[in-house]
Amino acid sequence: MTDADPVLRALAHPLRLRMLTLMWPGPMSAAELSRELDISHALASGHLRRLDAAGLVELAEERTRRGGRERRYRTVHGSPLSDQRDGTQLLAATLAHTLQERAVRRAPESEGVTVDAELWVEREVWEAARRQLAGIAADLHDAARAPRTPGTIPVGMSLMAFPLQEAPTAAAEGEPS
Repeated sequence: MTDADPVLRALAHPLRLRMLTLMWPGPMSAAELSRELDISHALASGHLRRLDAAGLVELAEERTRRGGRERRYRTVHGSPLSDQRDGTQLLAATLAHTLQERAVRRAPESEGVTVDAELWVEREVWEAARRQLAGIAADLHDAARAPRTPGTIPVGMSLMAFPLQEAPTAAAEGEPS
């Protein structure tokens, strides 16, 4: 077990990953998340507690609402979502599930970008591309607004880009050439 385990366990459910993306632009309560995700308040609260315990969200504010206290949470910016070496396969599986769910909701005849590639490039080219991809992701996150803000459209983005280990050749594996 590693220090990443609570984070990876929290990310093991696609609904929690979706909650994190919804809270990126600003704080949301369990009630707001339950309405946006069309789930029960109890289910949203349980998932929110799991994200909080893993350090992926933080309490942003408490406010009085309808005679009670409403706790609103936000995604911890700079949280360990981006480079979990120990959990790359789990993170990839979670992102794949989220991508499948979003693909069903893709706006008909909408423009987008779809890429799947395994390429060999110089290290400098990779580093420049990695910085650009990180910048694009940061720009979109910084521009994000609360769900259903007038004048906004929902946009889905899933991205994993990383250097690969070189696959062993047939000769290196002891197979005849």
